[in-house]
Amino acid sequence: MDKELLDLLACPKCKGDLTLTPAGDGLICPPCRLLYEIKDEIPVMLIDEALPLDDNLKPKKS
Repeated sequence: MDKELLDLLACPKCKGDLTLTPAGDGLICPPCRLLYEIKDEIPVMLIDEALPLDDNLKPKKS
């Protein structure tokens, strides 16, 4: 993901900064413990579509 685009994006829930996952397949909001997936190079910035993260900021197992 382009660094300039990442700098413009904010968490839709808390308006905080997002970080790119090491694999580059999602954006993490640490305060909200949410993962916004990136599908076809487009971040899905919908709160209802975000995946909850555990204490280690890894997706929770269902």
